[in-house]
Amino acid sequence: MELPKDPMMLFSLINMKLRDFYPSLDALCSDLNVNKEDIVNCLKEAGFEYNPEQNKFW
Repeated sequence: MELPKDPMMLFSLINMKLRDFYPSLDALCSDLNVNKEDIVNCLKEAGFEYNPEQNKFW
C-alpha cells in the first residue's frame, strides 16, 4: 500500500485504520506490508508518538 507522504494525512489514515481494523500497529504493518519504523519515524518528526495501550498515535 502506498502511504501518504504528508505527515498529517498519514496520521489521520493510520489512526483511522488502527481504530477501525487493526488491534495493533504491528498487525497493520504486517497486513499492509509497510515498514513500521518508517511510519513511526515520519510521525515522530511531526510530533506524534504511538501509544500501544490506546492503539493510536497522539
